[in-house]
Amino acid sequence: MADSPLLRALFRCHLWASARLMPVFIANRSFEEVLKWAPLASPTPYRGLPAAYIVARVNRIVRHPWLMRDRRCLREGLLGHRFLRLAGFDPELRFGVDPKSLQASRLSAHCWVCLDGRPVVSHSLPGMVEIYRHHDRATKVRPA
Repeated sequence: MADSPLLRALFRCHLWASARLMPVFIANRSFEEVLKWAPLASPTPYRGLPAAYIVARVNRIVRHPWLMRDRRCLREGLLGHRFLRLAGFDPELRFGVDPKSLQASRLSAHCWVCLDGRPVVSHSLPGMVEIYRHHDRATKVRPA
């Protein structure tokens, strides 16, 4: 479907509902279950919407979090990855930790979304060491 006012309206409604419901659906879930909100394969009902538009809308919808304040980047990353994928893009959801926090009582972690190798939703924080990439290439068997 080509970019149209109707498609954008449907996208905004879907994004708004997902942003409001996500904290409830991922509460007290394992990491693997949380990643189901960032599908590696999905239909593309929002094909035709520009990546810049999707990123701007995601950033706007998450700017004043009531829930998940302490995990803001996770909320941004999951929504950004999910809706870029629904538009037919091939994003990577990356996770990193701050090595200085390994000895602390609470681990300092961060996530961000990259498109074509460049961060588009959030950014890697200084000192973060990347520990995981959620991307469809990671699930494919590579030829020997």
